[in-house]
Amino acid sequence: MSNIGKTGVGMSHQQDSELVAERAIEQARNGLSAGSEVGWALAFCGSKHDPAVFLSAVRECLGGVPVYGGACAGAITNSALGYGGFECAIALFDHTLGLPQAIVVDNLQDGEYDAGKDLGNRLQAQTKDDSAVILLYDSVEASPPPVLHIGSALLDGIYAGLGARQLHMVGAGTIIDLQLTASYLFDGSNVVKHTAVALALPEGISAETRIMHGCSPVSSFFEITRIEGPEVFELDGRPAIDVIREISGGEPNIANGDMSLIVTLGRKYGDLYSDFSEGDYVNRLVIATNPDNGSIILFESDYEPGAKVQVMSVDTEVMLESVSTGSTDLLRSLQGKTPLFASYFNCGGRASPFSGTSEEDAAIVQRTLTDQIPLLGCYTGVEIGPLLGRSRPLDWTGVLTVFTLDMATV
Repeated sequence: MSNIGKTGVGMSHQQDSELVAERAIEQARNGLSAGSEVGWALAFCGSKHDPAVFLSAVRECLGGVPVYGGACAGAITNSALGYGGFECAIALFDHTLGLPQAIVVDNLQDGEYDAGKDLGNRLQAQTKDDSAVILLYDSVEASPPPVLHIGSALLDGIYAGLGARQLHMVGAGTIIDLQLTASYLFDGSNVVKHTAVALALPEGISAETRIMHGCSPVSSFFEITRIEGPEVFELDGRPAIDVIREISGGEPNIANGDMSLIVTLGRKYGDLYSDFSEGDYVNRLVIATNPDNGSIILFESDYEPGAKVQVMSVDTEVMLESVSTGSTDLLRSLQGKTPLFASYFNCGGRASPFSGTSEEDAAIVQRTLTDQIPLLGCYTGVEIGPLLGRSRPLDWTGVLTVFTLDMATV
């Protein structure tokens, strides 16, 4: 199993927005076969760069080919990772692979569900079952304070439009930092806002995904008794903040009301009382609290009154074990397949300074893949992956996907 020379990845952390593009592209070209012509690119740009200058430099270096991607809170490749704001990473794809079908909707601010349904209708018409799709959307509608585009509504709309079509869809809601200051996308030629881009990869490319989180329940089930959008006011009829403070056992930050990027509420699918399996849970990260009314604000708004949830502990050792097991299992599943490239969409809160892990979870992915499979990853606000029968927006997860190439296409 080795790189077949049809993709290359590169990363740079130069402070100049033009130079960082040139250096990342120079490194990425080293992974391509001699004489390769680039057909398109996938790029992620750090918060301290001017995205318009970066994108213009990328397109100029590559002769104007389509460039998709957008903002990131940090970047990951096979040999480097970082989240200081200067990191930019890019994947280049040989023109013989063909171009992805790029479907763009630019009206998320008018309603994520309707925009998603339009996207889903167009995906249904332009794909086949099991097509591999990369879905990106810009997470932040406005800031400050942060107002988010709701990924669950976008995905619900997409599935309403898809009908019976089954896709392997992974991706991310982009952010420039964990303060949720801003976000944007590259739609092929421009820097855009309030936009979602679905890249239906060329026929002959398939995907295999593993989802890792490492959150464990530390409470019994609570019923959400009052909620408005992403704001949870009451659990079992009591202020949500009070319930979580009690569960925390006096953990200092939580006791003082600082629960952002520390606490998740998990919803278990299937039998609520079956043995624990992380694959049964979708977790929602707390991004803010309101001590005045006792509420917590989640990254998504897909919970409803009556939903049964548990307070989840972010167990750093379990998280690292989950990444090790998941990435190793994914690599083993590729026997007899020809890997093209890998993507790793990783929650920004999982970075070591924020999660308190003994090592970066992305470093485990790097060690597992080594240089066998070109890896492009980014730190995100929302991760998208197939779970429990459909792709979902996820929190506090690492979504690792390997895209493989049919031998007839090589």
